[in-house]
Amino acid sequence: FEIKLASLTLEEIISLKLELASKNLKGKLYGFPVWNVSSYLIKDALIKFSLSATSSHKEAANLLGITISDLKRFIKKYKVNEYFDD
Repeated sequence: FEIKLASLTLEEIISLKLELASKNLKGKLYGFPVWNVSSYLIKDALIKFSLSATSSHKEAANLLGITISDLKRFIKKYKVNEYFDD
């Protein structure tokens, strides 16, 4: 599975995930503003990745190219701690 997943681009993975989500809704994502929330989805994923791939907030912020205060603001805004608490 990981080998196949690694061969896909990030864009292909996102596209497949959206396609799978829409299958449950007969091909439509009615009422879900995918375009409007795409920035939120991407930033949320990047923050979760950076925190998982590094051992400190400082390293995570450096990985993302943002300040530690920006990282902490995004963690609060996107409620990332709730994800890691589960």
